[in-house]
Amino acid sequence: MTDFWLSCGHHLLDRDAGGGLIVTDEFLKAYLARPELVPPPEACAVERTLHAALLADPRRAVASADVAAIADQDARENWQLLIGFRDHLLRHPTVEAAYAALARHGAGATPPLFLNQMVHAILRNALDDCADPFVLRAAEMLFRPQRLTVHEGALVAADDEVIAGASGAPVSPLVSMLGLPASAAIEVITDDNAATYWERSDRFDMALDLTAGRRGQAALGEALARFVRHMLALDVAIEPLVEMRDVPLTWYIGLDADGTRIGDALWNGGTLDVATAERVVALYRLTVRDAAGGSGEPVYLILAMTPERVLRMKPQNILAGLPARLKETVS
Repeated sequence: MTDFWLSCGHHLLDRDAGGGLIVTDEFLKAYLARPELVPPPEACAVERTLHAALLADPRRAVASADVAAIADQDARENWQLLIGFRDHLLRHPTVEAAYAALARHGAGATPPLFLNQMVHAILRNALDDCADPFVLRAAEMLFRPQRLTVHEGALVAADDEVIAGASGAPVSPLVSMLGLPASAAIEVITDDNAATYWERSDRFDMALDLTAGRRGQAALGEALARFVRHMLALDVAIEPLVEMRDVPLTWYIGLDADGTRIGDALWNGGTLDVATAERVVALYRLTVRDAAGGSGEPVYLILAMTPERVLRMKPQNILAGLPARLKETVS
């Protein structure tokens, strides 16, 4: 199988007997290579000492007083966030378990950047045997914000950071190590160019056609289904619906903040104006194939973009929002 998404650091992680990702010292050290955490020449002795100590032992206990003694305020905040995130990872047996805990109990102060990096690694694990570049490109939407536009009558999603030409710190600490380009030309993934996805998967420079009834929406449904199967050991089918008309939202989950707001409005008897309805990117029906959990109403998943046409998916919503009777079927 061709490798992909090297920048998520999956080569630095181990696997347990069940296939979950185990945090290693090498994985933790990759975070210490981030530009925000490498002490600049003017950094105080406390910050330089802390960084060196963690490079030697990335699991070393760090007291709050150690971080509070750092002179630079921005550096203190960065270290507080990193140590809090590291400690959360180390409290759980796998990255998947750590992410599930945040999904079910609230992310708290965990930055979206860290959440997206966890999803990136988890999906790389869940999709390890996937040979369909369309599904892999669709899966990028779960951990990288997208900007949507209508092009030649098609609704197209492209990576927001690539479009913006972001030149700040890389999203992954491995991007600069791999020598990946800061920006690249964007083209829509098609049958003709799909084979090039493998060599460019870490550039995030392929756009996806999300027009209703086309391959992109189905590919995203498959990526979501694989995510749920991997995280909950629940065999589900997630199929796109062409329109929202006459859909009984007995149980719904917003796949992003705007999708949640739209679902809430409809559930409370409201109607959508034209502008809001146009922001609905996709509607999915989730059904359970497992005999134990297959009865009952389907769950509808709503995906929507902001008024600025940006899509920021929150895959933790699907883990926290499924009916309890379904989650109870998982041992």
